[in-house]
Formats: sequence, structure tokens, C-alpha cells
Amino acid sequence: MTDMARAVRYRTGVPVYSYRTTPGVPPVSVLRMDAMHQTGDFRQHIHDFPVLIYIERAGELEVGVPPTPAADGDAYVVAAGAVIDPTRAAGLGAASALYFDPAALAGDGQASWRAHPLLFPFLHGIRGGLLRLHVPPDRQPAWTAAIAGIERELADRADGYQQAALAHLTLLLVDVARLATDVVGDLRRSNETMLAEVFDVIQRRFTEPLSLRDVAESVGLTPGHLTTVVRRRTGRTVVDWITEHRMIKARRLLAETDLPIGEIARRVGLPDAGYFTRVFRANNGVTPRDWRRAS
Repeated sequence: MTDMARAVRYRTGVPVYSYRTTPGVPPVSVLRMDAMHQTGDFRQHIHDFPVLIYIERAGELEVGVPPTPAADGDAYVVAAGAVIDPTRAAGLGAASALYFDPAALAGDGQASWRAHPLLFPFLHGIRGGLLRLHVPPDRQPAWTAAIAGIERELADRADGYQQAALAHLTLLLVDVARLATDVVGDLRRSNETMLAEVFDVIQRRFTEPLSLRDVAESVGLTPGHLTTVVRRRTGRTVVDWITEHRMIKARRLLAETDLPIGEIARRVGLPDAGYFTRVFRANNGVTPRDWRRAS
């Protein structure tokens, strides 16, 4: 598991990882999976953020449920919230896993990552949590170059390296969105409209007191049913997403303004400054003041 992810909770005994958002952590990281194989780091786990795996050389790799042989140029879109079992990665040739902070990709610091059009494929519900795509041969050198470009930017850390790394990643995600057109269309014709309504409510009202019941009433569902659907589709609860919106806004205000902590707390819907500080630290690993100093 990359150092850029941290286990934040467990679900039925399986660790759930979030992308680290502490200052100085780049918004995208690359894990060479053949190196992971050498260390024997194969455990079931869950990501609550997008992960993209690219197979440059498959070797004898088998992937999916049921396991099927991978091919050179395969790309696997890892569903957020799905239990991933990597034990079938024996015989791996050359493959890379791209981990990234979806909020950084959105750019404006406000929209939920699942509302980003390039990230919609990561909400698929395919068994085993892996959507298999195949990169055409004429695009495979570009994928290899883009991943190498991300690694180079992360190693050098020259001015603008984060933006450059995200630019490489964005080009890959454009390819993913194009390759996944049919799958995305199927999902849009299912229950995506309801999820869009849920996130619209959260986006409009997260700066005020907002509960699961409030969101459920707004979309005409019971809190229990809404929780089940959102968790199954995104790997997180409605309350998790309300908190995520608040934390994105809070981090931006801390970094870009000199507003007092109490005023920032009020602006993100948590008017009790002490409670805001506890929530911020639980989700970001540092206090708001420490985040501001580091930024």
C-alpha cells in the first residue's frame, strides 16, 4: 500500500484507506505493483478514493472475479468502496497503480469528486470492484510516458510539479472516460439521477446544519435506504460526504485566507470551533492551525 494512503477505519474487518491530504503530500502517487509483489504486501483492502491500474506487461497475471488472464495494455478502474483482493497478482510483469486525491483534480475545491465527469467510471458496481478496459496499441506508449512523467515530477518536485503531475493524470482519465463510454451510459441509465440529487443537496447546503435525515427528506427516501445506496455506490456514507465537502472548503479557506478559525468553522457549517477542530484533525491528521502554518 502506498504511503499516500492511510487506513482510517475498518469495514467487516477489512481496512478502508483514504488519500492523505496533509500539507506536502502530492495529489497523485504511483505504486509499481511488481515492487509490491516482491514485498509480499497482498491483503484485502478498500479505497474510498479513485485508483487506476495500468498493465504494461501482464506476465501471468490473473485479475477479476472470476479471475481471468490480463493482457498487455489492460487498464483497471478500481471502484471506490469495493473490497479488492490482490492475491491473484502472482506472476505480475510490469504494472502501475495510480492513487490520487479526487478533490485536487476537481480544481475548484468545492464539488464532490463523484460529480467530476472524468471520475464517473470509478463509481461502477462490477463484481470484484474492477472495471476492465483495454488501451489501444497506438495509445499504450502514451500511457507509459504519462506514468513516467508523473513519477519524474514527483521525484524532482520542481516548481509546479503538482499541476504537471495532475496534467499527465488528466490525459489518462480522458482516455478512461472514452473507453468506458458504454459502461458509463449504463450507469447513467440506472440510479445515477438519485445520486446526483443527493450530491446537489450536499453541495448547496453543507455550509449550514445538515444531517442525513435532511438529505433523505430532500430526495424523498428514508435515511436507512439512502445510506445503503450511497455506501454501495461510493463506498462512503452521506455523513462522510457532508464532512468531505466541509473539509475541502475548510482547507481552502485556511490556505488562502487569514480568517479566524471560528469564522472558518461557521462558514463550513460547524459553528462550534472546538468541534470543528476535532473533526478537522480526525479527517486531516493535523489541527487547523497546523494546516495553516504548513500551507
